[in-house]
Amino acid sequence: MSVPPLFDPRLVPVTGVDSHLPKVQAPALQADALARRFAHPPLWAPEVISEPRFASRTAVHASVLVPLVMRDQLMVLLTQRTAHLSSHSGQVAFPGGKADPEDRDEVATALREAQEEIGLEPQFVDVMGSLPIYTTGSAYIVTPVVALVHPGFTLTPNPHEVADVFEVPLGFLMDPANHRRHTVDWMGAPREWFSMPYTDGAHERFIWGATAGMLRNFYRFLLG
Repeated sequence: MSVPPLFDPRLVPVTGVDSHLPKVQAPALQADALARRFAHPPLWAPEVISEPRFASRTAVHASVLVPLVMRDQLMVLLTQRTAHLSSHSGQVAFPGGKADPEDRDEVATALREAQEEIGLEPQFVDVMGSLPIYTTGSAYIVTPVVALVHPGFTLTPNPHEVADVFEVPLGFLMDPANHRRHTVDWMGAPREWFSMPYTDGAHERFIWGATAGMLRNFYRFLLG
């Protein structure tokens, strides 16, 4: 869930781990298998589609790119947002942002934002499809656009928005043994979310909230 920056999700106790659920097997995580899945999607339902609102502003349409980098195993490219941003500061996120009037569609928004935010040029990106819309508590109506990213790209992160860029194995994120549940009382009402902490060398990449929710839906889509 997305909440104001004074909230520290790492301090909220874990209420459950979904290790009882099956993981997505390796053959289904190959690039060609994913392309076939998006070309012929199964009957399925997203598990997480919206968060309780805490922002009073008008809802804003946005897109994020879910970039799957084609290495020895597919890697999910993620960003660490800078600490001074007014929205989702310091959080792990997909590259993306709000739609501009000149954007043709949600895919165009995701590709433009990824290029502006981290310098990922569209010629390296093959879009496979989209996951269901996810509405954040901060009133963003987000379309996750899933794409394969061919090696050879050079990233130039926007220092105003991005503190770091890193990759996490798709297989790690599609294994529910790595999906943790959290619950906290927030302004008199319970709030629940997933986290998927990943240790990258000396860093713990604390993936949670909207990013983790969209990844959880991706898991359900591949398992469906």
